[in-house]
Amino acid sequence: MTIKPIHIVGGGLAGSEAAWQCAKQGVPAIIHEMRPVRGTDAHLTDKLAELVCSNSFRSDDHENNAVGLLHEEMRRCGSLIMQCADQHKVPAGGALAVDREGFSAAVSAALHDHPLVQIERGEVDALPPPAWDNVIIATGPLTSPGLSRAILDLTGEDALAFFDAIAPIVHRDSIDFDTAWFQSRYDKGDGADYINCPMDKAQYEDFIRALNQGEKTVFKEWEKDTPYFESCLPVEVMAERGPETLRYGPLKPVGLTNEHKPEEKAYAIVQLRQDNALATLYNMVGFQTKLKYGAQQEIFRTIPGLQNAEFARLGGIHRNTFLNAPVVLDESLRLKAQPRLRFAGQITGVEGYVESAACGLLTGRFAAAERLQQQKQFPPVSTALGALLSHLTGGHIAGKNSFQPMNINFGLFPPIEAPNKDENGKRLRGKEKTRAKRRLITARALDDLANWTLSGAAGS
Repeated sequence: MTIKPIHIVGGGLAGSEAAWQCAKQGVPAIIHEMRPVRGTDAHLTDKLAELVCSNSFRSDDHENNAVGLLHEEMRRCGSLIMQCADQHKVPAGGALAVDREGFSAAVSAALHDHPLVQIERGEVDALPPPAWDNVIIATGPLTSPGLSRAILDLTGEDALAFFDAIAPIVHRDSIDFDTAWFQSRYDKGDGADYINCPMDKAQYEDFIRALNQGEKTVFKEWEKDTPYFESCLPVEVMAERGPETLRYGPLKPVGLTNEHKPEEKAYAIVQLRQDNALATLYNMVGFQTKLKYGAQQEIFRTIPGLQNAEFARLGGIHRNTFLNAPVVLDESLRLKAQPRLRFAGQITGVEGYVESAACGLLTGRFAAAERLQQQKQFPPVSTALGALLSHLTGGHIAGKNSFQPMNINFGLFPPIEAPNKDENGKRLRGKEKTRAKRRLITARALDDLANWTLSGAAGS
């Protein structure tokens, strides 16, 4: 029997994962990727699953962190994105960070070599043709204008939008290690996964003034009222919120000791995280920015240790759009106005690399089940996959325009009673009680995921 293919528009993390999941179920998939026929303001290559912002997939601790749990669930569901991330990981303390070039090359090769996956290069700039009866749109924040307009015409909803920013990348050999040193906060991971650049109070205050006064990108009239996503604020926007904001955020000096001057406590510390397997490139943690290129180089070179910094890439900013998913999409992320169209990734209102890929995993499963005329089985809401899906399909406040992009977090899971005592009978308080509660949530999630997998819902 010839099985008609699933058409997937967009070859990012979500589209790549969706195609892989379809193929693993025996359903052909065609990925339509417009690069390099048409480029974007953020991408540099034509590789699938190119990482355009950070190279970090965030925490890999599946017992105490919600995104770490999502990592583990995806691994157990045969995720291509997680398989390639694990193969190309670089030191990052307790986080999972990857060599971005090796990672995207591995994803591209796996899909290119799969007999049930076809990759077609070219832009889909309008609604897919009617002959495409099962479509996943995974175009992310950079959906082509023509397709965006067509989607909005169908939904009758105004798309919400925000700005997403990109952090600069520095050549390691241009960093001054007479000032900087290697150390992970609280010595996590290998204990030396980050480069640290210390600031005293005067240097920090001068830096904040420079950020506030630096020349910034001027937005077009129609962009001026677009809000930022709170977990990816430009560094200068954080500085505008108050002189101490950065010192209590990405520049916090806690958990680190200057090996050059161990007796001195830094007032603030800039961290850089490894960006490639060769450890020749490091990205500036929390330094996504809308500063103009000249201002970036001038200001960031005032950071001790970066006075001679050479930048492999400077920071940038782009506009991100997403659907009002709970209103316009159904429980399997199909467009209510035209159910042959299913959405995955950032365009649905998930935020983050792993969340986008997880959304692709789910839509690939749903689309394949539909093509094979199998009943769709949804992941339990007690799992990270289920909690994320629930947020997109009903996790907002009914009757209010409250839907916003969301990273996976424990607030999306069904509540669980926190234990009062540990296994030794010791009374739990504060952070200890919170950690114990999170471990219960993650243990429940993996148990429920196992039952879902055994039912056949998670596939082979």
